[in-house]
Amino acid sequence: MLSARELDRYKRQILLFGEEGQKRLNSAHIFIAGAGGLGSPISIYLAVAGIGTITVVDKDVVELTNLNRQILHYDRDIGKKKTASAEEKLMAINPDIRIRAVDTTIDASNVSRLVGRADGIVDAMDNFPTRYLLNETAVKKKIPFFHGAIRGLYGQATTIIPGQTPCLRCIFPNAPPKEVFPVVGVTPAFIGMIQATEVLKFLVGDGKLLKNRLFLWDGLEAHAEEIAMEKNPACPVCGKKEQKITGVKKR
Repeated sequence: MLSARELDRYKRQILLFGEEGQKRLNSAHIFIAGAGGLGSPISIYLAVAGIGTITVVDKDVVELTNLNRQILHYDRDIGKKKTASAEEKLMAINPDIRIRAVDTTIDASNVSRLVGRADGIVDAMDNFPTRYLLNETAVKKKIPFFHGAIRGLYGQATTIIPGQTPCLRCIFPNAPPKEVFPVVGVTPAFIGMIQATEVLKFLVGDGKLLKNRLFLWDGLEAHAEEIAMEKNPACPVCGKKEQKITGVKKR
């Protein structure tokens, strides 16, 4: 049952999702990989929506150069662990949810344990090797993987559902070269909002997800387009896996 406080806090979105939809959000656990440019808006808006448990994993400390885009962190946080800064802000935004802030580097030895029993993985990373690990974990655990990436005023997003859509390896068989890329804060804000919206739609079971579609945003031209995608039968990650899921796990 939703408490009187929750009914009041989420009153305006309950008009959209209904009480049952809000209960699904409250009982959900979402894993966010990264507390930077993408992770900031994603975590903020999932927190205000009432996602019951949010795990945020990051290893970095806040630097001055982060502050043009990483809106979870303030000038006073320079030198502080990003996870500590994120936990402080998110708990202030919504003290009725649980924040698990984990200060570590995601790698092959810990990714499965870190994700645990989460209902979905959100990609807020800035490198493809870690994205590939998260993608493989999502396929193995049969949970959705909400991908987003940005560069300058350009961004992309898609929602990967194991057994129903191509996985990240199908879409990007090879990682792009590592680089220090340009970024302005509006771009991760825009793409992060798309990812957060996809999470909410998946959890409440409403709307059309970005399945089998790669959304591309050109901020310079204020133009968006989509690319249709198909699974690669020879994909080393999902090529022989037909794993289907339909929504958030019952608890």
